Amino acid sequence: MISSILVFIVALSVLILVHELGHFLTARWMGIWVEEFGIGLPPRIFGKKIGSTIYSINLLPFGGFCRMHGEDSEDNTTNAEKSFLRKSKKARVLVTIAGVVMNLVLALVAFSIVYTFSGIPRPSGKVTILDVVASSPAQEVGLIAGDLVKKVEGKDIATSDEFVALLEEKKGTKVALEVERTEGDNVQTKKMKVVPRENPPENEGPLGVVVSSTEIYFPPIWQRPFYGVYYGSQDAFFWGKTIVGGLGTMLAGILKGNIPKDVSGPVGIFAITTEAYKVGFLSLLNFVGILSLNLAILNIVPFPALDGGRLFFIGIEAIFGRKVLPKVEASVNAVGMAVLVLLLLAITTYDIKRLIAAGSIDGFLQSFYK
Repeated sequence: MISSILVFIVALSVLILVHELGHFLTARWMGIWVEEFGIGLPPRIFGKKIGSTIYSINLLPFGGFCRMHGEDSEDNTTNAEKSFLRKSKKARVLVTIAGVVMNLVLALVAFSIVYTFSGIPRPSGKVTILDVVASSPAQEVGLIAGDLVKKVEGKDIATSDEFVALLEEKKGTKVALEVERTEGDNVQTKKMKVVPRENPPENEGPLGVVVSSTEIYFPPIWQRPFYGVYYGSQDAFFWGKTIVGGLGTMLAGILKGNIPKDVSGPVGIFAITTEAYKVGFLSLLNFVGILSLNLAILNIVPFPALDGGRLFFIGIEAIFGRKVLPKVEASVNAVGMAVLVLLLLAITTYDIKRLIAAGSIDGFLQSFYK
Protein backbone atom coordinates (compact mmCIF):
# COMPACT_ATOMS: atom_id res chain seq x y z
CA MET A 1 0.00 0.00 0.00
CA ILE A 2 2.84 2.40 0.84
CA SER A 3 4.50 1.78 -2.54
CA SER A 4 1.15 2.29 -4.28
CA ILE A 5 0.64 5.62 -2.50
CA LEU A 6 4.15 6.75 -3.46
CA VAL A 7 3.59 5.76 -7.10
CA PHE A 8 0.27 7.63 -7.08
CA ILE A 9 1.90 10.78 -5.68
CA VAL A 10 4.79 10.61 -8.15
CA ALA A 11 2.45 10.05 -11.12
CA LEU A 12 0.22 13.02 -10.25
CA SER A 13 3.24 15.18 -9.46
CA VAL A 14 4.81 14.44 -12.84
CA LEU A 15 1.57 15.37 -14.63
CA ILE A 16 1.22 18.70 -12.82
CA LEU A 17 4.93 19.56 -12.87
CA VAL A 18 5.11 19.01 -16.63
CA HIS A 19 2.06 21.27 -17.01
CA GLU A 20 3.55 24.02 -14.86
CA LEU A 21 6.94 23.65 -16.56
CA GLY A 22 5.21 24.55 -19.82
CA HIS A 23 3.93 27.79 -18.27
CA PHE A 24 7.34 28.50 -16.73
CA LEU A 25 9.45 28.02 -19.86
CA THR A 26 7.07 29.97 -22.10
CA ALA A 27 6.75 32.80 -19.57
CA ARG A 28 10.54 33.12 -19.47
CA TRP A 29 10.62 33.07 -23.27
CA MET A 30 8.00 35.86 -23.41
CA GLY A 31 9.97 38.00 -20.94
CA ILE A 32 7.55 37.54 -18.03
CA TRP A 33 9.00 37.53 -14.54
CA VAL A 34 8.37 34.19 -12.85
CA GLU A 35 8.47 35.04 -9.16
CA GLU A 36 8.47 31.42 -7.96
CA PHE A 37 8.55 27.94 -9.45
CA GLY A 38 7.70 25.39 -6.80
CA ILE A 39 7.76 21.63 -6.50
CA GLY A 40 4.85 20.55 -4.31
CA LEU A 41 2.35 22.94 -2.77
CA PRO A 42 2.95 25.44 0.10
CA PRO A 43 3.90 25.79 2.89
CA ARG A 44 7.48 26.12 1.71
CA ILE A 45 10.16 23.85 3.14
CA PHE A 46 13.12 25.18 1.20
CA GLY A 47 13.66 27.92 -1.35
CA LYS A 48 16.62 29.34 -3.24
CA LYS A 49 16.60 32.46 -5.36
CA ILE A 50 18.43 32.10 -8.65
CA GLY A 51 18.34 35.26 -10.70
CA SER A 52 14.90 36.80 -10.14
CA THR A 53 13.09 33.51 -9.52
CA ILE A 54 12.68 31.55 -6.29
CA TYR A 55 12.90 27.78 -6.80
CA SER A 56 11.17 26.07 -3.89
CA ILE A 57 10.36 22.67 -2.43
CA ASN A 58 7.06 22.63 -0.58
CA LEU A 59 5.39 20.46 2.05
CA LEU A 60 2.41 19.03 0.17
CA PRO A 61 3.83 16.52 -2.34
CA PHE A 62 1.38 17.11 -5.17
CA GLY A 63 2.63 18.65 -8.40
CA GLY A 64 3.87 22.19 -8.32
CA PHE A 65 3.12 25.76 -9.36
CA CYS A 66 4.43 28.66 -11.43
CA ARG A 67 3.70 32.11 -9.94
CA MET A 68 4.10 34.88 -12.49
CA HIS A 69 4.42 38.59 -11.71
CA GLY A 70 1.14 40.45 -12.25
CA GLU A 71 -0.69 37.23 -13.03
CA ASP A 72 -4.01 38.05 -11.36
CA SER A 73 -3.79 41.70 -10.40
CA GLU A 74 -1.92 44.86 -11.29
CA ASP A 75 -2.25 46.34 -7.79
CA ASN A 76 1.13 45.12 -6.54
CA THR A 77 2.97 45.24 -9.85
CA THR A 78 6.52 46.54 -9.37
CA ASN A 79 7.84 45.73 -12.84
CA ALA A 80 5.18 46.52 -15.43
CA GLU A 81 7.41 45.53 -18.33
CA LYS A 82 7.62 41.94 -17.06
CA SER A 83 4.05 41.65 -15.79
CA PHE A 84 1.84 38.93 -17.25
CA LEU A 85 -1.22 41.19 -17.56
CA ARG A 86 0.79 43.87 -19.41
CA LYS A 87 2.02 41.51 -22.11
CA SER A 88 0.39 41.22 -25.54
CA LYS A 89 -2.58 38.93 -26.13
CA LYS A 90 -0.37 36.64 -28.21
CA ALA A 91 2.18 36.28 -25.39
CA ARG A 92 -0.54 35.57 -22.80
CA VAL A 93 -2.21 33.00 -25.05
CA LEU A 94 1.10 31.20 -25.63
CA VAL A 95 1.87 31.11 -21.89
CA THR A 96 -1.66 29.93 -21.09
CA ILE A 97 -1.77 27.06 -23.59
CA ALA A 98 1.82 25.95 -22.90
CA GLY A 99 0.77 23.75 -19.99
CA VAL A 100 -1.85 21.98 -22.10
CA VAL A 101 0.66 21.47 -24.92
CA MET A 102 3.18 19.96 -22.48
CA ASN A 103 0.57 17.49 -21.23
CA LEU A 104 -0.23 16.50 -24.81
CA VAL A 105 3.48 15.98 -25.48
CA LEU A 106 3.83 13.91 -22.29
CA ALA A 107 0.93 11.68 -23.39
CA LEU A 108 2.47 11.18 -26.83
CA VAL A 109 5.88 10.36 -25.31
CA ALA A 110 4.30 7.91 -22.83
CA PHE A 111 2.35 6.04 -25.54
CA SER A 112 5.40 6.02 -27.82
CA ILE A 113 7.61 4.49 -25.13
CA VAL A 114 4.98 1.82 -24.42
CA TYR A 115 4.87 0.75 -28.08
CA THR A 116 8.65 0.94 -28.43
CA PHE A 117 9.20 -1.62 -25.67
CA SER A 118 6.02 -3.73 -25.78
CA GLY A 119 5.97 -4.23 -29.54
CA ILE A 120 3.76 -3.16 -32.42
CA PRO A 121 0.41 -4.87 -33.09
CA ARG A 122 -0.19 -5.89 -36.70
CA PRO A 123 -2.62 -8.19 -38.57
CA SER A 124 -1.44 -11.78 -38.39
CA GLY A 125 -3.67 -13.16 -41.15
CA LYS A 126 -4.87 -15.93 -38.83
CA VAL A 127 -7.42 -16.33 -36.04
CA THR A 128 -5.90 -17.53 -32.78
CA ILE A 129 -7.89 -18.76 -29.80
CA LEU A 130 -6.52 -16.97 -26.72
CA ASP A 131 -8.86 -18.39 -24.08
CA VAL A 132 -11.72 -20.86 -23.72
CA VAL A 133 -14.56 -20.31 -21.24
CA ALA A 134 -15.33 -23.19 -18.89
CA SER A 135 -18.46 -25.24 -19.73
CA SER A 136 -18.81 -23.49 -23.09
CA PRO A 137 -19.51 -25.19 -26.43
CA ALA A 138 -15.86 -24.58 -27.36
CA GLN A 139 -14.59 -26.47 -24.31
CA GLU A 140 -17.06 -29.31 -24.86
CA VAL A 141 -15.71 -30.03 -28.36
CA GLY A 142 -12.08 -29.79 -27.18
CA LEU A 143 -10.91 -26.38 -28.39
CA ILE A 144 -7.95 -25.04 -26.40
CA ALA A 145 -5.96 -21.81 -26.17
CA GLY A 146 -3.40 -21.64 -28.96
CA ASP A 147 -5.53 -23.33 -31.61
CA LEU A 148 -5.61 -21.58 -34.98
CA VAL A 149 -9.05 -21.52 -36.64
CA LYS A 150 -8.44 -22.12 -40.32
CA LYS A 151 -11.94 -22.66 -41.70
CA VAL A 152 -15.57 -22.24 -40.67
CA GLU A 153 -18.06 -24.27 -42.75
CA GLY A 154 -15.31 -24.83 -45.32
CA LYS A 155 -14.66 -21.11 -45.71
CA ASP A 156 -11.13 -19.78 -45.10
CA ILE A 157 -11.00 -17.05 -42.48
CA ALA A 158 -8.21 -14.59 -41.72
CA THR A 159 -9.69 -12.13 -39.22
CA SER A 160 -11.57 -12.21 -35.93
CA ASP A 161 -14.41 -10.18 -37.48
CA GLU A 162 -14.97 -12.87 -40.15
CA PHE A 163 -14.98 -15.58 -37.47
CA VAL A 164 -17.49 -13.74 -35.26
CA ALA A 165 -19.77 -12.86 -38.19
CA LEU A 166 -19.95 -16.49 -39.37
CA LEU A 167 -20.77 -17.74 -35.87
CA GLU A 168 -23.50 -15.14 -35.49
CA GLU A 169 -25.09 -16.37 -38.70
CA LYS A 170 -24.98 -20.00 -37.56
CA LYS A 171 -26.20 -19.69 -33.97
CA GLY A 172 -28.25 -22.68 -32.89
CA THR A 173 -27.02 -24.90 -35.77
CA LYS A 174 -24.05 -27.24 -36.15
CA VAL A 175 -20.96 -25.54 -37.52
CA ALA A 176 -17.95 -27.35 -38.97
CA LEU A 177 -14.61 -26.01 -37.79
CA GLU A 178 -11.12 -26.80 -39.00
CA VAL A 179 -8.35 -25.88 -36.58
CA GLU A 180 -4.60 -26.23 -36.53
CA ARG A 181 -2.95 -27.28 -33.28
CA THR A 182 0.79 -27.29 -32.56
CA GLU A 183 2.16 -29.59 -29.86
CA GLY A 184 5.93 -29.36 -29.72
CA ASP A 185 7.17 -30.01 -33.26
CA ASN A 186 3.95 -31.74 -34.22
CA VAL A 187 1.35 -29.73 -36.20
CA GLN A 188 -2.08 -31.34 -36.47
CA THR A 189 -5.23 -30.38 -38.32
CA LYS A 190 -8.41 -31.16 -36.39
CA LYS A 191 -11.98 -31.09 -37.65
CA MET A 192 -14.92 -30.76 -35.29
CA LYS A 193 -18.53 -29.68 -35.18
CA VAL A 194 -19.97 -27.32 -32.61
CA VAL A 195 -23.29 -25.60 -31.97
CA PRO A 196 -22.92 -21.84 -31.18
CA ARG A 197 -25.31 -20.77 -28.43
CA GLU A 198 -28.28 -18.59 -29.37
CA ASN A 199 -28.42 -16.91 -25.94
CA PRO A 200 -24.94 -17.07 -24.41
CA PRO A 201 -24.08 -15.58 -20.99
CA GLU A 202 -23.01 -11.95 -21.04
CA ASN A 203 -19.53 -11.30 -22.49
CA GLU A 204 -19.02 -14.95 -23.53
CA GLY A 205 -20.23 -15.02 -27.11
CA PRO A 206 -21.94 -17.94 -28.90
CA LEU A 207 -18.88 -20.22 -28.77
CA GLY A 208 -17.28 -19.11 -25.50
CA VAL A 209 -13.82 -18.20 -26.82
CA VAL A 210 -11.55 -15.18 -26.87
CA VAL A 211 -9.92 -14.79 -30.29
CA SER A 212 -7.43 -12.45 -31.92
CA SER A 213 -6.15 -11.88 -35.43
CA THR A 214 -3.29 -9.59 -34.45
CA GLU A 215 0.26 -10.36 -33.43
CA ILE A 216 2.98 -8.40 -31.69
CA TYR A 217 5.80 -7.38 -34.00
CA PHE A 218 9.22 -6.19 -32.83
CA PRO A 219 10.88 -4.14 -35.59
CA PRO A 220 14.67 -3.63 -35.67
CA ILE A 221 15.76 -1.61 -32.62
CA TRP A 222 16.60 1.53 -34.61
CA GLN A 223 13.09 1.57 -36.12
CA ARG A 224 11.16 1.06 -32.87
CA PRO A 225 11.10 4.73 -31.74
CA PHE A 226 9.62 5.75 -35.11
CA TYR A 227 6.97 3.03 -34.94
CA GLY A 228 6.37 4.05 -31.33
CA VAL A 229 5.71 7.68 -32.27
CA TYR A 230 3.40 6.66 -35.12
CA TYR A 231 1.26 4.29 -33.05
CA GLY A 232 1.55 6.52 -29.98
CA SER A 233 0.04 9.38 -32.02
CA GLN A 234 -2.88 7.14 -32.97
CA ASP A 235 -3.43 6.23 -29.33
CA ALA A 236 -3.29 9.89 -28.30
CA PHE A 237 -5.90 10.76 -30.94
CA PHE A 238 -8.13 7.83 -29.92
CA TRP A 239 -8.04 8.65 -26.21
CA GLY A 240 -8.42 12.37 -26.85
CA LYS A 241 -11.56 11.72 -28.93
CA THR A 242 -12.86 9.33 -26.25
CA ILE A 243 -12.29 11.83 -23.45
CA VAL A 244 -13.94 14.69 -25.34
CA GLY A 245 -16.93 12.46 -26.16
CA GLY A 246 -17.23 11.31 -22.55
CA LEU A 247 -17.02 14.88 -21.29
CA GLY A 248 -19.75 15.94 -23.70
CA THR A 249 -21.99 13.07 -22.61
CA MET A 250 -21.42 13.92 -18.95
CA LEU A 251 -22.25 17.61 -19.45
CA ALA A 252 -25.37 16.72 -21.44
CA GLY A 253 -26.47 14.46 -18.57
CA ILE A 254 -25.87 17.19 -16.00
CA LEU A 255 -27.94 19.67 -18.03
CA LYS A 256 -30.77 17.11 -18.03
CA GLY A 257 -30.50 16.81 -14.25
CA ASN A 258 -28.78 13.42 -14.22
CA ILE A 259 -25.91 12.87 -11.79
CA PRO A 260 -23.01 11.15 -13.61
CA LYS A 261 -22.19 7.82 -11.96
CA ASP A 262 -19.11 6.93 -13.99
CA VAL A 263 -17.06 9.95 -12.88
CA SER A 264 -14.27 9.45 -10.38
CA GLY A 265 -11.80 11.66 -8.51
CA PRO A 266 -8.53 11.12 -6.66
CA VAL A 267 -9.74 7.90 -4.99
CA GLY A 268 -10.70 6.36 -8.33
CA ILE A 269 -7.44 7.51 -9.93
CA PHE A 270 -5.51 5.99 -7.01
CA ALA A 271 -7.36 2.68 -7.44
CA ILE A 272 -6.65 2.47 -11.18
CA THR A 273 -3.03 3.61 -10.68
CA THR A 274 -2.58 0.82 -8.12
CA GLU A 275 -3.90 -1.79 -10.54
CA ALA A 276 -1.74 -0.47 -13.40
CA TYR A 277 1.30 -0.52 -11.10
CA LYS A 278 0.62 -4.18 -10.27
CA VAL A 279 0.69 -5.10 -13.98
CA GLY A 280 4.01 -3.37 -14.63
CA PHE A 281 5.79 -0.16 -15.51
CA LEU A 282 4.58 0.00 -19.12
CA SER A 283 0.96 -0.38 -18.00
CA LEU A 284 1.47 2.40 -15.48
CA LEU A 285 3.11 4.60 -18.11
CA ASN A 286 0.20 4.01 -20.48
CA PHE A 287 -2.24 5.11 -17.76
CA VAL A 288 -0.12 8.21 -17.06
CA GLY A 289 -0.44 9.05 -20.76
CA ILE A 290 -4.24 8.77 -20.54
CA LEU A 291 -4.29 10.93 -17.40
CA SER A 292 -2.10 13.53 -19.09
CA LEU A 293 -4.56 13.75 -21.98
CA ASN A 294 -7.40 14.12 -19.48
CA LEU A 295 -5.58 16.96 -17.74
CA ALA A 296 -4.88 18.72 -21.04
CA ILE A 297 -8.47 18.50 -22.28
CA LEU A 298 -10.08 19.44 -18.96
CA ASN A 299 -7.73 22.41 -18.57
CA ILE A 300 -8.70 23.85 -21.94
CA VAL A 301 -12.40 23.87 -21.03
CA PRO A 302 -13.50 27.56 -20.78
CA PHE A 303 -14.29 27.44 -17.06
CA PRO A 304 -13.03 30.02 -14.53
CA ALA A 305 -9.77 29.06 -12.74
CA LEU A 306 -8.75 26.77 -15.61
CA ASP A 307 -6.46 27.67 -18.50
CA GLY A 308 -9.50 27.66 -20.76
CA GLY A 309 -11.11 30.28 -18.52
CA ARG A 310 -8.09 32.56 -18.93
CA LEU A 311 -8.24 32.06 -22.70
CA PHE A 312 -11.93 33.01 -22.56
CA PHE A 313 -11.12 36.36 -20.96
CA ILE A 314 -8.37 37.00 -23.52
CA GLY A 315 -10.94 36.21 -26.23
CA ILE A 316 -13.35 38.78 -24.77
CA GLU A 317 -10.52 41.31 -24.84
CA ALA A 318 -9.82 40.52 -28.49
CA ILE A 319 -13.51 40.90 -29.45
CA PHE A 320 -14.29 44.10 -27.53
CA GLY A 321 -10.88 45.73 -27.72
CA ARG A 322 -10.46 46.19 -23.98
CA LYS A 323 -9.44 44.03 -21.05
CA VAL A 324 -11.82 42.70 -18.46
CA LEU A 325 -10.92 44.42 -15.20
CA PRO A 326 -8.28 42.28 -13.45
CA LYS A 327 -10.28 42.46 -10.20
CA VAL A 328 -13.38 41.12 -11.96
CA GLU A 329 -11.40 38.32 -13.61
CA ALA A 330 -9.75 37.43 -10.30
CA SER A 331 -13.14 37.33 -8.54
CA VAL A 332 -14.66 35.12 -11.25
CA ASN A 333 -11.65 32.79 -11.06
CA ALA A 334 -11.97 32.63 -7.27
CA VAL A 335 -15.61 31.58 -7.59
CA GLY A 336 -14.67 29.05 -10.24
CA MET A 337 -11.96 27.60 -8.02
CA ALA A 338 -14.43 27.30 -5.13
CA VAL A 339 -16.87 25.43 -7.38
CA LEU A 340 -14.10 23.08 -8.55
CA VAL A 341 -13.00 22.38 -4.97
CA LEU A 342 -16.58 21.65 -3.88
CA LEU A 343 -17.08 19.38 -6.90
CA LEU A 344 -13.84 17.56 -6.11
CA LEU A 345 -14.89 17.08 -2.48
CA ALA A 346 -18.29 15.76 -3.56
CA ILE A 347 -16.76 13.28 -6.02
CA THR A 348 -14.17 12.19 -3.46
CA THR A 349 -16.86 11.63 -0.81
CA TYR A 350 -18.86 9.54 -3.29
CA ASP A 351 -15.74 7.53 -4.19
CA ILE A 352 -14.92 6.84 -0.54
CA LYS A 353 -18.47 5.60 0.06
CA ARG A 354 -18.17 3.25 -2.93
CA LEU A 355 -14.76 2.05 -1.75
CA ILE A 356 -16.07 1.30 1.75
CA ALA A 357 -19.15 -0.47 0.34
CA ALA A 358 -16.97 -2.53 -2.04
CA GLY A 359 -14.56 -3.49 0.76
CA SER A 360 -11.48 -3.47 -1.50
CA ILE A 361 -9.84 -1.68 -4.40
CA ASP A 362 -10.73 -4.57 -6.74
CA GLY A 363 -14.36 -4.45 -5.66
CA PHE A 364 -14.39 -0.67 -6.09
CA LEU A 365 -13.09 -0.95 -9.65
CA GLN A 366 -15.65 -3.61 -10.51
CA SER A 367 -18.49 -1.39 -9.21
CA PHE A 368 -17.03 1.56 -11.11
CA TYR A 369 -16.98 -0.24 -14.46
CA LYS A 370 -20.48 -1.76 -14.17
